[in-house]
Amino acid sequence: MAQNGDIAPDFTLPRDGGANVTLSALKPQKVVLYFYPRDDTPGCTTEALEFTALGDAFKAAGAVVIGVSKDTVAKHDKFVAKHDLGVMLVSDAEGDVCERYGVWVEKNMYGKVSMGIERATFLIDSDGRIAKVWRKVKAKGHAAEVLEAVHAL
Repeated sequence: MAQNGDIAPDFTLPRDGGANVTLSALKPQKVVLYFYPRDDTPGCTTEALEFTALGDAFKAAGAVVIGVSKDTVAKHDKFVAKHDLGVMLVSDAEGDVCERYGVWVEKNMYGKVSMGIERATFLIDSDGRIAKVWRKVKAKGHAAEVLEAVHAL
């Protein structure tokens, strides 16, 4: 499970629009890596729209925002187009990155136990270290809280 102070686990994953993204290649930018359960669900849409709305502020602070789910690139493309999203979405279809960051967890909804992605965010500094972790995130207002932490780095 990735924690504060750890070197962020590197990855190369396909993103919306068809290109690949390699985390280590983004240095020295700060990276906001947020994990979310599924495209086009209420909480995930709220979170993506709030990160999009603050996109210029993140960019001015030297940070790039990347959303990660197990959805396909095709689903990401539809999600981006439907909501005019301005965040990069990557597809961790195999779940390897979710596992390495410790966000693939057991969930219990209405008494039904299943595995899924815990809504979590990792702020990665310009050296590639995890500077701050948010777990069990509530989508509304989260992007503004993360932006404050980016400014504090």
